[in-house]
Amino acid sequence: MFGMLGVFSEFERAMIQARVKAGLERAKQEQMAGKVRRDARGRRRKAIGRPRISNATEAAIRERLAAGVGMLTIAAQFGVGSGTVQRVKRELVA
Repeated sequence: MFGMLGVFSEFERAMIQARVKAGLERAKQEQMAGKVRRDARGRRRKAIGRPRISNATEAAIRERLAAGVGMLTIAAQFGVGSGTVQRVKRELVA
């Protein structure tokens, strides 16, 4: 009897996880399409994910990369993560 309850609870948990993932994916797609997300009262909702760095900062990072400065040094200078500098460098190559 208790084994069946475990099966049902696992199934319910899987269903909840699937609904949450689907909702997050839908919200990300709407955000990428430029739709403003609002709650039931009409207030703006928070954006999903981390905000991007400004275009000016990204351009400055590109200049420093072109000058041959190291990625960790650039990251420290601009107060961004090394992954951000790697992403900018990857976009330069592509």
